Order: sequence, then C-alpha cells, then structure tokens
Amino acid sequence: MSESHEKKYETAMFAGGCFWCMVSPFDVLEGIIEVKSGYSYGHVENPTYADVKSQTSGHYEVIQIIYDSEVIDYNKLLQAYWRQVDPTDEGGQFQDRGPSYRTAIFYTTKEQREKALASKKAMEEAKRFPGPIVTPILKAEKFYAAEEYHQDYYKKSPREYKLDRAVSGRDEFIKKYWGEEYYDIYK
Repeated sequence: MSESHEKKYETAMFAGGCFWCMVSPFDVLEGIIEVKSGYSYGHVENPTYADVKSQTSGHYEVIQIIYDSEVIDYNKLLQAYWRQVDPTDEGGQFQDRGPSYRTAIFYTTKEQREKALASKKAMEEAKRFPGPIVTPILKAEKFYAAEEYHQDYYKKSPREYKLDRAVSGRDEFIKKYWGEEYYDIYK
C-alpha cells in the first residue's frame, strides 16, 4: 500500500536589478524547482519588456522562484539574495539605472515577511555596507512572466550574458563586500 504524496512548493520573488543576472545564482541552489524572469508591482496590465524598460509602467524587473521548502529554507534564499545586490542603492543596480532596476524583497506569506524583515535588520546591524539598507520588503503582487527570450538568458546566450555581467560592476561589488564568504551558501 502506497500513499500518494503531493509536494507543495512555495514561491519567492526578488528584485535585484537586471533579471538576467539574478537567475543563475538561484538556479544552482538545491531545492530550486524553477526561476522565471518577469515583472511585478506596476500599474500596467500585461507589461512588455519595452513598457518596463521605458520606466513608465511602475514595474520592477523581478525573478519568481518556485522552491521545495523541504529541501531549501527561505532564509537561504534571503542569504543568496543579499549577496547579489547593492542594498544601499535607491536608483537601480550597478549599470542599470531607473525604478525598474531597484531592489525589493516581495513576500508571499506572513512567515516570509517576518524572515525578510529579520534578515534586513541583520544586514543593517552587520554594517557591511557604508550606507543604509534601502531595499524595501513589500507584499507580492501579480507576477508577469517576461518574454521567452529573457528566460534562462544565461543559458541561451552565455556569451552575451557574460559580457553584460562583466561590464555591469556587479561582480566587482560582490567580491569587494562578500569575498570568499559569497560562496558559503553554495557549499
């Protein structure tokens, strides 16, 4: 006699600048089912990349993560998130400027909200960065998947992805503020 066990996956959503650079660091974590690039928190229904890039739709570029919470805890996702962004920059991330490139943690449950607030407080108390942490913790709103060519961009267009990432300044920032500690969550 065997019982049917249906897994219940959870959803997390983060904004950290260009979504191309946010997918791969999460994609490699054990327990991640899917990472999708998309848009959220704006006022235009069914936005396109052109709408969001124009900085007039109000949307953030985001990643939506479906994960198995029995394998990976939300706190580990938060650790990975903080290591990808400059949480002190209100104007965007690295070479990408404007409201659609700001940072944000979007919670989908009360528990996620509590963990996100606690992780932000810990980041503030650690004083790792020279300025205040400005990343907001916001209630998740509707997620719109980005166009297909944006999905898994680092796999589909590895050369272009590496070039974009190389000139963005993201990797230099990560190395400066996280160094070898960056890799701790990937072990």
